[in-house]
Order: sequence, then C-alpha cells, then structure tokens
Amino acid sequence: MKLDVLYRDDHLVAVFKPSALLVHRTAMSRDRRFALQLVRNQLGCHVYPVHRLDRATSGLLIFALSSEIAGLISEQIREHQVEKGYWAFVRGFVREPGLIDRPLKNEELDQMQEAETRYAPLRHLTLPVPVHNFPEARYTLLEIWPKTGRRHQIRRHLARAGHPLIGDTMHGDGRNNRVFREHCESQRLLLESRLLSFTHPVTGEALVLKAPVGRDFQALFSRFGWDDLCDREMNGYEGPPAEM
Repeated sequence: MKLDVLYRDDHLVAVFKPSALLVHRTAMSRDRRFALQLVRNQLGCHVYPVHRLDRATSGLLIFALSSEIAGLISEQIREHQVEKGYWAFVRGFVREPGLIDRPLKNEELDQMQEAETRYAPLRHLTLPVPVHNFPEARYTLLEIWPKTGRRHQIRRHLARAGHPLIGDTMHGDGRNNRVFREHCESQRLLLESRLLSFTHPVTGEALVLKAPVGRDFQALFSRFGWDDLCDREMNGYEGPPAEM
C-alpha cells in the first residue's frame, strides 16, 4: 500500500491518509500497517509525526523529515498558529456559520481545556428515509475550522451542539449512521482533513497545503449530484458573520 504524496521538500512531506489507517503504532492496536511506517518506506528515510488524525479521519497529514523540524511545527500548533480545515457530514440542517467555544475535559490530565471550533454550512441534503420521529432525514456538509486541537474536538463539539458527525460511533447518532450505511453505502466517519496553513519552519514563508477530495467523499458527492464540490478548494477561514 502506498499513500498519495501531496507535497514534499527537504524538510516536510504531506500525504493523504485514508480512513481506517492509524498514524503510528499504539499499545492498544494490533494493526500491522501505519501511516508513519508506509511513508518511511516510500521515502526511504525516517519521518516524524507533527500532528495526528484519528484512525477514522481521512485527509491531509504532515510528517517532518527530522525531529527538529517536527518540534518547530508542533510548537506552532501548540501556540494556535496553524490553521486547520476539515469537511464533515452532520445530522440536521445547519443554517448559518457559527462558533463553538466550549472547554473539553482531558481525561488523561483530569482537567478542562479551552476548545474552539468554527464552522459554516456548504450543502444541505434531504433523504426520503424516516428517522426518529421525522418523515425524512436531513444532513449538512460542513466546513470546519478548529482553533485548538483537543482529542475528538470536532466530534465532541458538534455532538453537543446537536449536530453529531455521521459515522461517529462514539459521539454520534446510531440511527442516522445506519441511514448512511444502508442508503448511501457509507461505512465510515465522514470527517476529512483538507487544509493546513502555517509558517514554514525553515524558510519562514507562509505554506498552505491542500488535499483533494478523497474517494469516499467523491462517491457521496456523485450520488447526491454535488460533483462540482470535487473541484472546490478550501482557501482559509474568513470568520463568522460580524453579528457573532
């Protein structure tokens, strides 16, 4: 298995991670393949994780080619100097852009941490399938910009806002997950990393890395008649309406 390389220079490499692939080995997993291992084998050199994506999340993933560079980018992430953009399907109609500013508990540290997530609707979808007490199922494709990077932040924030991510078996809605499995042939968490913007740790230049729409999302867009979205790029978050 080879991963698509989206960007590479003497210091960094960006790849597209498919859903169901772990970033690196963990004590809790028996998986034999990891993104770090695959990229290392493809490039023929050591690579170092800079950030992480959950196993179920697909999309843009960056590795550094040295521990020093990894440390510099990780520091930018800690200081909230890295812009991250995602697409996700959620339950219900989200009509307006919004901001979720709600602390989340870090179970390992047993403490609350600040967490901020901005979002904006891209498309609305109605399926003629009864769910709960409603005669039809309603969904929104969201563009999401987390300022912080807490564990499962996007999933936890949107679930608490009443719009859980489709395919999320931990924080989501089982009935709506089943609608997508049975009627849309989608078996996964519908969250994809599409953009990372930060300062290059060596050149000092602004670097904006973008991922193409993944195959799973492309298949859904084709099913829903949204093929134009396959050519749509994320260009950076402009912020919520002024009245917010």
